[in-house]
Amino acid sequence: MRITRRTMTLGMAAATLAGCSGAGTGPSAAPVSRMQTVPNAGYNAWVAGFKQRAAAKGISQSTIDRAFRGAGYLPEVIKLDRNQPEYKRSLEDYLAIAASDERVADGKAMVRKYNSTLSQIEAQYGVSKYIVTAIWGLESRYGTRRGNVEVVSALSTLAYDGRRGSFFESQLIAALKILQNGDTTPDKMTGSWAGAMGHTQFIPTSYLAFAVDFTGDGRRDIWDDDPTDALASAAAYLAKNGWVRGQTWGGEVGSAAASSGTPTAVIQPQVPGPKFAVFKNFSVLKRYNNSDSYALGVGYLADRIAGGAALKAQFGPDANGLTLADRKEMQRRLTLAGFDTGGADGVIGSKSEAAISGYQRSIGVPVTGDPSLDLLRRLGG
Repeated sequence: MRITRRTMTLGMAAATLAGCSGAGTGPSAAPVSRMQTVPNAGYNAWVAGFKQRAAAKGISQSTIDRAFRGAGYLPEVIKLDRNQPEYKRSLEDYLAIAASDERVADGKAMVRKYNSTLSQIEAQYGVSKYIVTAIWGLESRYGTRRGNVEVVSALSTLAYDGRRGSFFESQLIAALKILQNGDTTPDKMTGSWAGAMGHTQFIPTSYLAFAVDFTGDGRRDIWDDDPTDALASAAAYLAKNGWVRGQTWGGEVGSAAASSGTPTAVIQPQVPGPKFAVFKNFSVLKRYNNSDSYALGVGYLADRIAGGAALKAQFGPDANGLTLADRKEMQRRLTLAGFDTGGADGVIGSKSEAAISGYQRSIGVPVTGDPSLDLLRRLGG
């Protein structure tokens, strides 16, 4: 076994902790308001040329016409693509969000509600129902944040005016194939601004390769309020990428899961912090999103939903000398003082920074927006 140590740096778009990759996008972002198309002559000329290329790839004229009826250029998509803020999130912060008390509780509720369906999916594909539920929880907050951006408009905008034109054009061709197959309609084909779709946030090419019709209604519908096809598609994705039936993803070193066989590696992504013994299925989770933190987030959330304990090893104080418990207490006290942090998960984001600034301003000290032990003491700690 080997122990690897690495710092996790994750690019984030809005509140999303992991960028579009493979099938999904990671811990779910805040809902995006309905975007409006605007006239753009250059975009219109690009679409005219694209339609010819799509037809040459076997897309029928009727499908092309339906797909682009009402579609248009979305400047907000380009703004989001070119101005994605870079956040350095520690593994401690990532897991605090990915496996928050609320997300764990909601996951348990979803397992109870869809237990029969999840059990059938597990029986067919060999993927634990808790893993499938955890992916659902991270990708779209159990279906509550599926995205409402029109996918044809978003992908065509990015293909025309984005940084990765050829990639997004391939996704747009795949989206047209989905429409031509009759799995959904253009108005129902909505998702993130980058084209990730449905409960489990599949990009169109991953959808074509792995989505399944588990309900048997003739459509692979990952967009419907009924999550069955989407959950089965996530399981099928993992199964077809080598998921080992009956094997765990891994676990914290010293736990029963971590001692259930010979792991492929022992990793310690943050020092100080817990060490994780990981198995082949950990690598399979990374096929869904190629990030150690994402795979750990899915595995840890799945374990917590299944009734597992929280991590035992401590991460230690951050650069400001604050532990996770300190940061949670600071957020609680700021909110009680009238400066809302938007929750007490211990992760200092923009809302917590604004609350800290507001409190500092109110007591007449330099406004930095930075958490500190002194601030905690001033709040009554």
